[in-house]
Amino acid sequence: MLVLLPPSEGKAAPGRGAPLKPESLSLPGLAAAREAVLGELVELCAGDEEKAREVLGLSEGLRGEIAKNAGLRTAGTRPAGEVYTGVLYDALDLASLDAAAQRRAARSLLVFSGLWGAVRVTDRIPSYRCSMGVRLPGLGALGAHWRAPMAQVLPEAAGDGLVLDLRSAAYAAAWRPKGEVAARTASVRVLHAPTRKVVSHFNKATKGRIVRSLLTAGITPEDPAALVVALRDLGHTVEEQAPARAGATWTLDVLVDEIH
Repeated sequence: MLVLLPPSEGKAAPGRGAPLKPESLSLPGLAAAREAVLGELVELCAGDEEKAREVLGLSEGLRGEIAKNAGLRTAGTRPAGEVYTGVLYDALDLASLDAAAQRRAARSLLVFSGLWGAVRVTDRIPSYRCSMGVRLPGLGALGAHWRAPMAQVLPEAAGDGLVLDLRSAAYAAAWRPKGEVAARTASVRVLHAPTRKVVSHFNKATKGRIVRSLLTAGITPEDPAALVVALRDLGHTVEEQAPARAGATWTLDVLVDEIH
């Protein structure tokens, strides 16, 4: 099972570990695309601060993120699972998982990123600020930048098992499963049951809880249909929509009565 996660806008404080070693990151087929983004982002943020703030879409209160980006090559690192914070990651709470569940997380979780493309939660990265929606002056829109390298690398990472896609729309645009991979991919929406509307906060929290429950239980469904059964066994209310055509993915709606 491969679980695709969005990153978080907020990041933990810079780590005290060794500086970034790009060659140590998972999915080495993304190395050239990563270096292109990293090089331009560092150059941008080491130059005109106002231009960098405009390009990155940062408020005045986040001006300090520019200096952080400028020092990415020498900043301390920590595992990506510790760098990403926020509602989904608070609910997932990787640090509190037992050793077996943490090993499952290391194998199955893949976090998408405007800067790194995608990393595993054990990859050591510095804290940064660069969303997938950014358009860098030299590279253009990052979503488009990542499509070709992702199309080469992600099918192999997906293997022959279930792909559980929990990404937001901006990150999903960087790689869309195709062919037989799409047929075993399930995208999840979390809906407020009475209104059938998506609400951001409990959408993220519920996705974090879903992943945590699968990891804790040691459940690795082989396909979307088996995932539906597993989620219902774990107490979730799920409505599934099988692909309407070849090359499309499954859609699972997880219904929640309370917004929390």
